[in-house]
Amino acid sequence: PPEEVEDASETTKRDRSHLESTLKLNEDKPADDFSGILQRLRKIYHSSIKPLEQSYRYNELRQHEITDGEITSKPMVLFLGPWSVGKSSMINYLLGLDDTPYQLYTGAEPTTSEFTVIMHGPKLKTIEGIVMAADSARSFSPLEKFGQNFLEKLIGIEVPHKLLERVSFVDTPGIIENRKQQERGYPFNDVCQWFIDRADLIFVVFDPTKLDVGLELEMLFRQLKGRESQIRIILNKADSLATQELMRVYGALFWSLAPLINVTEPPRVYVSSFWPHEYHPDTHKDLFLKEEISLLEDLNQVIENRMENKIAFIRQHAIRVRIHALLVDRYLQTYKDKMTFFSDGELVFRDIVEDPDKFFIFKSILAKTNVSKFDLPNREAYKDFFGINPISSFKLLSQQCSYMGGCFLEKIEKAITRELPDLLGSIGLGKKPNVLSCDITGCGETPKNRYRRP
Repeated sequence: PPEEVEDASETTKRDRSHLESTLKLNEDKPADDFSGILQRLRKIYHSSIKPLEQSYRYNELRQHEITDGEITSKPMVLFLGPWSVGKSSMINYLLGLDDTPYQLYTGAEPTTSEFTVIMHGPKLKTIEGIVMAADSARSFSPLEKFGQNFLEKLIGIEVPHKLLERVSFVDTPGIIENRKQQERGYPFNDVCQWFIDRADLIFVVFDPTKLDVGLELEMLFRQLKGRESQIRIILNKADSLATQELMRVYGALFWSLAPLINVTEPPRVYVSSFWPHEYHPDTHKDLFLKEEISLLEDLNQVIENRMENKIAFIRQHAIRVRIHALLVDRYLQTYKDKMTFFSDGELVFRDIVEDPDKFFIFKSILAKTNVSKFDLPNREAYKDFFGINPISSFKLLSQQCSYMGGCFLEKIEKAITRELPDLLGSIGLGKKPNVLSCDITGCGETPKNRYRRP
């Protein structure tokens, strides 16, 4: 139909019907009731994982305790990337906040200096970070540990939107800035890591007209290690380039990212313009629309699989806690073996911490149990860890057993190999079987010897 003349002065808006249909915003289907499964998940966590976590102070190694609020929280979608690539515009577009008083502020300058959490609420309102962190029912209470300066940079916005009943969005300050981290006044990378560890989907957004893959981006991808299956790369504002130019940028991006992401399957890249305005004439409108719909389907998939993802997340956490406990146990055992009546404990231990390989600490863990070498923490981290936590303050795993409660190690292994996969299976009964293949969740890992001499 011919456009109305008065409309031509503004840019015309695109039709939003594909958003509504792909994200099922008009369906009034009852929400799946997962409360029983969440109860069981909490019980497994508290009885089988947390005791070992506390006993070996895992939280001080990875800054990662899990609160009940986090076990029951909605899936979280995290937006990362340089400033002014359109992260906030994309959230405004997905939620239809444009031209409302609550749209996120956007512009060419670095506009977002806060971590903004967009979540569901009965009416539009903003919540200060200090209030969010104080509420233990929300999943953000652990953020208190990053200090007052950070909480002033955290803001929540509640919006009564159908999509937010099922998912929350987090907008982050532009990552790639030349300012030093100290100037922010809080540990920016640690805060990013906290959100990355918990996100169900991570959109890394780029502007193809100013693609700069530098050191900060390398830092970012180092932080994203192990989360590759959650990453989606977005070449936004794609209609601002001619096709040939866009192809070049696409190639350059992959070339730069290849060394940073070492997985067999490359991350999915979406090429489109995520905002409400019509695409530029003479650009690939059909392609951009199809790409946008695939991205929305991806988002919908995360919402549908939220329970599986939650269980897999707790299981991954349990695997890390178990490896940490085995390592501390091994350090302690080595220390006890080396100590004689006359030795100076501190010197003996310093020797072990400085050169754990001399004592086969990490290798023995690989040899003894089903531990993937990719899950092993870094040796340097243990220097810091034991700097704060003296080795003599820990007990051996073999002593962490009680007549009634059983052994900590056995309980966590049972959770990893049996209880959590069983819980996963109980959801899968009514769902499509392909979603729950063990390739994704690694259900039946049995201990095997991964350490063989070549």
